[in-house]
Amino acid sequence: MQPLAFVDLETTGGSATKDRITEIGMVLVDEQGVREWSQLIHPQTRIPAYIEQMTGITNAMVAGAPRFEEVADQVAKLLQGYLFIAHNARFDYGFLKNEFKRLGMVFQPTVLCTVKLSRALFPEHKHHNLDSLIERHGLKANGRHRALADAQLIHQFWTQLPTAFPEATIADTVEKLIGRSSLPSNIDPLLIHELPDGPGVYLFYGENALPLYIGKSVNIRQRVLSHFSADHRHNKEMSLSQQLRRIDWIETAGELGALLTEAKLIKQLQPIHNQRLRRKNALCAWQLQESGDTLRPVLTWANELDFGSQDNLYGLYNSQRDAQKALGSIADQFNLCLSVLGLEKINKGRPCFAYQLKKCKGACVGAEKPLEHTARLILAMAKLKLTAWPYRGAVGIKEGAELHVIDHWCYLGTAKEESEVHELLANGQPAFDRDTYMMLSKAIKKAEIVRLT
Repeated sequence: MQPLAFVDLETTGGSATKDRITEIGMVLVDEQGVREWSQLIHPQTRIPAYIEQMTGITNAMVAGAPRFEEVADQVAKLLQGYLFIAHNARFDYGFLKNEFKRLGMVFQPTVLCTVKLSRALFPEHKHHNLDSLIERHGLKANGRHRALADAQLIHQFWTQLPTAFPEATIADTVEKLIGRSSLPSNIDPLLIHELPDGPGVYLFYGENALPLYIGKSVNIRQRVLSHFSADHRHNKEMSLSQQLRRIDWIETAGELGALLTEAKLIKQLQPIHNQRLRRKNALCAWQLQESGDTLRPVLTWANELDFGSQDNLYGLYNSQRDAQKALGSIADQFNLCLSVLGLEKINKGRPCFAYQLKKCKGACVGAEKPLEHTARLILAMAKLKLTAWPYRGAVGIKEGAELHVIDHWCYLGTAKEESEVHELLANGQPAFDRDTYMMLSKAIKKAEIVRLT
């Protein structure tokens, strides 16, 4: 059995980098049995009155207590080789890591969060804070907001799990949560507890400042770990795993913000492992223009027209070849004339090649009236028609506490305050982008819109 350390801390506040520890409590479980350890710590700063009231630990109580540096070696020795288990482990681990860091000591235990363990094993329940666990599982509290008392509660919760689940289920769940073998060797395994569970964008870095890969997810932590759960089976994931040195992330209010941010960053930074959303050098679309007594598709380019303002565009392509291939497929499906479409040059009065194969109704030789061919062309192209921008100017798409500022299908940025909206509008409109248009044309149909101009 791996030794277990159920740990809880009391602190002067909620910031692991600014606030300090006032008390440490542990319940240690190993082959020798169960033992407890607790210690008040002098935080080298004053404990705020509201913290004194909540925990019962006063400035007078810690006045004669040792500083963390005086017990650091003892704490490190107690935890060495033990699975570090805490409720909201990111908090407790973060404080200890920073205390050790101030002393130039490395603190890298394997960490298990019992909030996440409770969520995984009891998904039918909404709340998983310690008070909820006390009520739900009948835990017996010897006090609250004191380090050892809360560590004892975490231990009680753990000891009850085998009555509700097979040992194999618990072991599998713990293994997934601690991600012991998930992250590459060059990444601190404790990063797993810092990765957020919400939506956003993550960036993988190698040795330099440019990212190797940018991705998005509604659950950053889950998605990041999935990259490496089977890295031995996929060349791309194996390559990433070998090159990876650092992971950063940007949290967003929701999925749309993650999609937009991912597309924007990929086009700006051009990560080597991203291909699908990388910026293309050109963008073109078909435009139906009058040619005598019929309509003919004419290829137009985004650097010549403002695609965001046009009402007569069909399809979006990255090259002339792609556009012509798509139009040829439509001609074949709807028996349109290749000559009238401009895809085949023939002498006047001569049939196009498709007519000889009985795949054209004869517009090239007068067997089909121009008006009839035009009507069928419009019908065939209807599914490719781009939606014209439905507003006079810029709008905001509300998502949680954020506002995504959009103008003529172009993503200007995301604002959290009104002043940021004005700044984004003042920065001007970026170039029309196919991927952004595709995202927004779907999202805007069910979005909460705020008119900005």
